[in-house]
Formats: sequence, structure tokens, C-alpha cells
Amino acid sequence: MGMYVVQRNGRAATVEELAPLAFAGYAHFTAMQVRDGGVRGLDLHLQRLRAGSQEMFGTALPDERVRELLRTALEAGSAADVSLRATVYAPVGGLTADESGAELDMLVRTGPLATPPTGPLAVEAVEYERILPAVKHVGEVAKAYYPRQAVKHGFDDAVFVDGRGRLSEGSIWNLAFWDGSAVVWPVAEMLGGITMGIVRRQLDRLGAPQRDAEITLADVPGLAGAVVMNSWTPGVALHRIDGTAVPEAPSFLELLHRAYEAEPLTAP
Repeated sequence: MGMYVVQRNGRAATVEELAPLAFAGYAHFTAMQVRDGGVRGLDLHLQRLRAGSQEMFGTALPDERVRELLRTALEAGSAADVSLRATVYAPVGGLTADESGAELDMLVRTGPLATPPTGPLAVEAVEYERILPAVKHVGEVAKAYYPRQAVKHGFDDAVFVDGRGRLSEGSIWNLAFWDGSAVVWPVAEMLGGITMGIVRRQLDRLGAPQRDAEITLADVPGLAGAVVMNSWTPGVALHRIDGTAVPEAPSFLELLHRAYEAEPLTAP
């Protein structure tokens, strides 16, 4: 038994099975951090996969089938704490418009735990809007291209601004802001992150104030704090957005981490 695995439909994936997916770009996925065999927000991951499949293929794998494939991959590895990525695709390969009736495949990969940056980070704002922003689909060059450009310009990463001037999300992150008393979630077309969903519902349970608002670069000087978050972490502080400094907000970071850690681990 190896420490990490790559499985297709519950069996070790072969090169022949992986090749069509490697040369196609029509698939969607979810990424999660597994601790002691459990996942925070498992219901949100299942919902994401179900909704993404319906949007891209008009059908979806049953939740129980997805859970079975996740369990099989975790049981095949020897590590209890792993990063896991589950990718759903049609075996046709995504190169034809007619995939009606095709049964979906799921590729599950486990690997070492992700290590988030310690922060605080400086991010460059770039104008960009994702195609199908509500779906976590593969093959997005922008997720790597813009951060690489940002590093060349002296930043740590990039965040996206839509055509209406609203800050939406980061390269592989969601954004959250602090107004001094409440968590502020940006309003724009974006991918709703699983960690964001976990934090939002746990903040509700904690009775912590939160609100939704359109945030533009002109609003940045009035912020009391800002973070990025993804499956790696519920919050890494930002200290600069473009040329504007953002104040430190340790109580904001502590609140986000406390909310995330209040979410129970669920075994697939």
C-alpha cells in the first residue's frame, strides 16, 4: 500500500486511462484537506460536484457513489492526513459537444498536505472574469499566468477585478474583508469556495456579524483588514492591494480560524 494514490472509478489509474484526460480540458473538480480520515464541509463538496456536473454534462454522479470513491482512495493510501482532489469528467474526453448519455468518471488523487503561505501578502489587482465562474473547472491558464506576472511586478499573488470594477476573487483564493466590526464578503460573479461556505455558516452559528457588499479598489483605503482563503486555510492576511496598504487585523484572522475550526470533520 503506497502513501498516496491516483484512482479512476475506484481502481488504480493506468497511463492509458489518464492520457485522454491529460490532453483534454473539459472537467471540473473539488479540492479538500483530509484530517484523520475526515473532511470539513463534505456536504458542500458533494454539492459542488453535483452542481458542476449538472452544468457541464447535464447529469451527475450520485452522492453515495462519490463518497464511495473518496473512501476507496483514502483506504488505499497509508496516510490519514492528505490533500485530495476529485475530478469529474466524461470518458469521451470533452472534445465533442455530444456527450448525452455518457456515464461520468471520477479521478481521485491524494497527496501531501498543502502548506499555505504565512502572509501577510501583497496582491496585484488585474481585470479578469472567469468563464462559468460558479464551476471549479480545469484548464484555467489565468490561475497561473496572472500570479506569475504579479511576482514579476513585485507582488506575491493576483486578485481579480471584474468589468464593473468589483474585486471578485484571487487566483486560487476567495477574498474576505473586515470593516472593523463585521466580515464583508465581496459581491461579484465568482467561485463560491468551500472554506468560504464553511466560515459563513459557522460565523452565523457564532453570532458574528457579516454582510455582502460590492468592493472596488476605491474602497480599499477604508478597509480595516483583508484576507485570502481556500482549502488550505481560512485566512492569510493581505497587507497591500495594488499600491494601497491594508491594516493588520489579528482579531479578524482569529475569528475566521475559530469559525473554520468549529466545523466538524465528516468521514466520506
